[in-house]
Amino acid sequence: MASEIRNPQLWQDGRLKIDWVKHHMPLLNGLEEEFRSTLPFKGLKVALSVHLEAKTAYLCEVLAAGGAEMYVTGSNPLSTQDDVAAALVQAGLNVYAWYDATPQEYEEHIRRVLEVGPNIIIDDGGDLVNLMHTEYTDLIPNVIGGCEETTTGILRLVQLNKAKSLRFPMMLVNNADCKHLFDNRYGTGQSVWDGINRTTNLIVAGKNVVVAGYGWCGKGVAMRAKGLGAEVIVTEVDPIKAMEAVMDGFKVMKMEQAAQIGDIFVTVTGCDGVITKDHFLKMKDGAICCNAGHFDCEVDVAGLRDMAVEAKPARKNIIGYTLENGNRIYIIAEGRLVNLAAGDGHPAEIMDMSFAIQALSAKYLVENSDKVSREPGQMVNDVPLSIDQEVAARKLAYWGCEIDTLTPEQHKYLFGE
Repeated sequence: MASEIRNPQLWQDGRLKIDWVKHHMPLLNGLEEEFRSTLPFKGLKVALSVHLEAKTAYLCEVLAAGGAEMYVTGSNPLSTQDDVAAALVQAGLNVYAWYDATPQEYEEHIRRVLEVGPNIIIDDGGDLVNLMHTEYTDLIPNVIGGCEETTTGILRLVQLNKAKSLRFPMMLVNNADCKHLFDNRYGTGQSVWDGINRTTNLIVAGKNVVVAGYGWCGKGVAMRAKGLGAEVIVTEVDPIKAMEAVMDGFKVMKMEQAAQIGDIFVTVTGCDGVITKDHFLKMKDGAICCNAGHFDCEVDVAGLRDMAVEAKPARKNIIGYTLENGNRIYIIAEGRLVNLAAGDGHPAEIMDMSFAIQALSAKYLVENSDKVSREPGQMVNDVPLSIDQEVAARKLAYWGCEIDTLTPEQHKYLFGE
């Protein structure tokens, strides 16, 4: 089945991007070398739906080096980079994705990677798993298991598993410490502001930044906003997270209050309807809204479009909506993931850890397929601590850091063994 991409001639530009990140991803470098000799995925088909940019492309090449037959698509219509997709096709992988796909095209690309009957699924947001369970149930017996990259996807998996409807084991990659503690906090924190700053070309210092959600991603976004000189306001529904925000030095209030004073709004909740029509009416002229959660439902862009008297491009990747009161509200990247739809995503060094966990978790599923539970209601699995620790140890070794180890006496003192 031939690949479906926008422009094969762009492959050289994409190869430059992949080679650049490869030089900054030493964990994947090491795994690529190991996989070439051990071939843990020999004879297996891997379906992957992750934001299709250079770091993801290198993960695909690492898995292919391990013998996997790769079938690749994106996980967001605006995060696919056409030159990177072309480079993967040039390298012999199967790719079905292009930038700015319509909803119908995006879903059709998801179907393409499932129709091959994959043995391993690597998902980001749950679209592969969802479609497999609704339209390709006949192919489920082929699936050894899969890995989920992000919080939103895990929420969907947990609901499916609770209903005893999840039909193959999934590794909760996002829950691994070497993923969410670094990717979600430092990766999201930096890449969100990379996307906002390159798109707006405005200063952050002196502005009121409203961060909706104070999970690990929200913590990172708020921390970086503070470092850039902003006054930061956090909105939350969880009283414990709200208390954390206060003790971290941020103001906490309801969105209806924050809407009146914010200059830049960033949603990072994984929920929907976080910024609504009522909030838009309270905002200042020139307020900027963007989303760093997975799906484009956190900021009600459709509602804003309906209530606006005028909508027109204000700058590349920014639409300005004029309301009846004369105020203009700006939306970056159509309310989709600002760090990927308006930027290049997380830094390579961060994704090196996240994708090392992905690769090792996929390998774990293959090697332990007879041990991982396939009982209904018991299909979600945390990444083994040994994988987390292996990734951390490899990263520290690359940095040239050495740490202490417990003496037998200390181990006995702590654990009684």
